[in-house]
Amino acid sequence: MIEDSLLFNVLIYLSAAVLAVPLAKRLGMGSILGYLIAGVVIGPWGFGIISNVEDILHLAEFGVVLLLFIIGLELNPTMLWNMRKPIFGLGGSQVLITMLVLFGLALLAGFDWRTALISGMAISLSSTAIALQIMTERNFLSTDTGNKGFAILLFQDVAVIPMLAIMPLLSGRETFDDSGDVMIAALEVIGVIALIIIVGRSLLRPLLRIIAKTQAREIFTAFSLMLVIGISLLMQSVNMSMALGAFLAGVLLADSEYRHQLETDVEPFKGLLLGLFFIAVGMSINFGLFLEQPWEVLGIVAVLVIVKLLIFYTLARISGITMSHRPLFSFILSQGGEFAFVIFAVANSYNAMNTSVSELLVVSVAFSMLITPLLILLYDHVLLPRYTLSKADIEEEDTEIDHNTVIIAGFGRFGQIIARVLHANQIPTTIIDHNPDQIEQVRNFGFKVFYGDVRRKDLLETAGAHKARLLILAVDDREAGFKTIEICRNHFPELTILARSWDLIHHYQLKDKGVDIIERETFHSAVRLAEHSLRELGWDAHHAHRNTLKFTKYDEANLERLYEVHKDRDKLISLTQEAKEEIERIFAEDEHTIVRQNKQDKAWG
Repeated sequence: MIEDSLLFNVLIYLSAAVLAVPLAKRLGMGSILGYLIAGVVIGPWGFGIISNVEDILHLAEFGVVLLLFIIGLELNPTMLWNMRKPIFGLGGSQVLITMLVLFGLALLAGFDWRTALISGMAISLSSTAIALQIMTERNFLSTDTGNKGFAILLFQDVAVIPMLAIMPLLSGRETFDDSGDVMIAALEVIGVIALIIIVGRSLLRPLLRIIAKTQAREIFTAFSLMLVIGISLLMQSVNMSMALGAFLAGVLLADSEYRHQLETDVEPFKGLLLGLFFIAVGMSINFGLFLEQPWEVLGIVAVLVIVKLLIFYTLARISGITMSHRPLFSFILSQGGEFAFVIFAVANSYNAMNTSVSELLVVSVAFSMLITPLLILLYDHVLLPRYTLSKADIEEEDTEIDHNTVIIAGFGRFGQIIARVLHANQIPTTIIDHNPDQIEQVRNFGFKVFYGDVRRKDLLETAGAHKARLLILAVDDREAGFKTIEICRNHFPELTILARSWDLIHHYQLKDKGVDIIERETFHSAVRLAEHSLRELGWDAHHAHRNTLKFTKYDEANLERLYEVHKDRDKLISLTQEAKEEIERIFAEDEHTIVRQNKQDKAWG
């Protein structure tokens, strides 16, 4: 039958994703909710097109594994070591507090202590897939808040190991072998981690170098997938989190010269499999059980989400997360996680809890995952505008926002100087920045300020990009700058863009993107310092200033000449060398027409 074929199932999954996700994003609901809805529609409780949910869920979990591998590639052992405090401090506190609170509530609800403990452990975990996908889509991982959220998720992945290890002890069996089994399992875990570290540090780079020399892109891709799959199976063989192993492998390769290629090869598979994972979660929701016990399911979901929201918000406040980020931080992590399914399944295999209770909790966890995108929508459309408005706008919410003439994107050392000059000349200026500490500081000085990622069209529009005359791009991230330019050119074509460049290549890249005015960040300060150097070496003020002005004029003219060939490396090097020789000749000829004065020109001081 064609309905049972693999290709038919793949066609259904892809069709559901292609139809549901663009529609969900167009309605402002986000891609994750689109995937979940697609899963509900094609699953057993929708049109019933796909029925083998368990099989596809196991395959789709590999998307989470690839996601952790890519995130590991973005870190390195030093960065990971620097994150140890939030990992063990925030992560440990969250898991322990949530587990104890839910354990106590479960006891009050009449569960026996084993079921209550297992429920508390499982539900204390959040969905790594949902949380990281939301943070990645919003470029949230690069912020301090995103790092703390990731640290909590990482600790949760580690916490799964001891949770699964104590399941035999909770089974109630009268046996003396359990402690020995736990010890053996712990040694196996340590051995596998040691093996991954040793192999990763000594063999992976030489292997990647050999494969790269073949110049066969498909072989490099095949090795990337083989690496992640192999490590995942190795971790699974000792009952460890596959995602944790993949993350560890990524960290070991984070400072490798092949990191970007690995990330590029794995990224498409990660995206598709993550989407498939969300579809599978939507398919796995047992609406039959929900129809039988609706109030029990809704009650558990409400308790789960509310308890976790309160705990995460409190931890966010204690850890210094800015006020505007606390609700988003809490919403992103408030759901139950995919590892809850694993813990409940293992608990059932050891008869550590009642099967009917575990089924009820599985449905509740799935529903909590369905609610998370809705909470994000609530944040975007209800809470976020309250934080992005300036103080004057908050006091008069019914008044239309007065859009300023100039928007400065990025309030670092470069943006601050520009803002001060404009402010001193009474030019109304709006600041956009993603650093919470900077936001609070800027507000105190009377600037209109918006918090968020400048690459978001909705934020630029709210800040007044459609009415402003100038956008001064002063962000520290080149790719973020390029993306912002692209958005502005497509949606705010009348906006004049001014930007700073770090070097010659960046200058030409900005010019290619259509930036109207470009200023080299360190050029003029370096020329000024060169002029001071000439003065210190005995040159008179007039001669030193004249020569640096001549150099500046020549270099700026040459900048445009080199732009014509900047994509041809050989021609660029050749013309640059010619320019170097020409400026030396000009100065040499100039020496014959100017009489060096031994006395300092008093007019120049």
